[in-house]
Amino acid sequence: MSDTVYIAGRFHPAEAAAVSVFDHGLLYGDGVFEGIRVYSGKIFECDAHMRRLYDSAKAIRLDIPLSKDQFCAAMEQTIKVNDFTDCYIRAVVTRGAGDLGIDPKKSTKPCVIIIADQVAVYPKEMYEKGIAVITSSYIRNHPNASPPRIKSLNYLNNVLAKIEANDAGVPEAIVLNHLGNVAEATADNVFIVRNGEVQTPPVTEGGLDGVTRKVIMNLCGKLGQPCVERVIQRHDLYICDEMFLTGTGAEVIAVTKVDGRTVGNGTAGPITKKLLDAFHRHIREV
Repeated sequence: MSDTVYIAGRFHPAEAAAVSVFDHGLLYGDGVFEGIRVYSGKIFECDAHMRRLYDSAKAIRLDIPLSKDQFCAAMEQTIKVNDFTDCYIRAVVTRGAGDLGIDPKKSTKPCVIIIADQVAVYPKEMYEKGIAVITSSYIRNHPNASPPRIKSLNYLNNVLAKIEANDAGVPEAIVLNHLGNVAEATADNVFIVRNGEVQTPPVTEGGLDGVTRKVIMNLCGKLGQPCVERVIQRHDLYICDEMFLTGTGAEVIAVTKVDGRTVGNGTAGPITKKLLDAFHRHIREV
């Protein structure tokens, strides 16, 4: 567990780490974040994560008070003071303390928080056997309401879908967009395999532009594995040959049942296994 947390340029014992109760990140989910992996002491895909963090901040007109290089250095320091080699980083930027009103002009000092900790999204046996999922009754936020491509602190849409998954006794839920097409899971991107072709929804369908998603797509190219962005509907989930999810925390995990329907033969498929092995080789090589 993390012992030390970075807040606004200083390190604090984890049990004493705190932000103002007037912080708009707490009061309104007004802020952005990134989940980032560290493998063998090196921040994985750091440039891609920083690009997405700063793009998200720009989209909500939030000025991050550190340059990208300074932010990376702060993450490196946080890893070092916690004496981690392999860990998960949560990098957060809130609008900062204001008042009880919604006006962001009252929050004049954004707050940077960096937490380094251990994470295990799923137990080892789930990676070996695959997981069951449901499709959620909650649709993904409309892109002109709360754009899903912004990795903001407002994750209630995802949380409600996760509650449905919990109620159904499964670890994950697939969320559809306002058109009924697959957007993403509550915290991961969705891939299916059909007739030897890997398919994933375009991010314009309501999913996050996932860093691990891009890594898998690039690995497909290197392996000569056909991979396309394609609109996917619930029906496609039911009839696909294989299915898997990708994300920083989850990495790559097979899905073997959707809404009670068995995917393929009910085990992680050969292409899923091939990509999982390639991903593990990749993180050791970078």
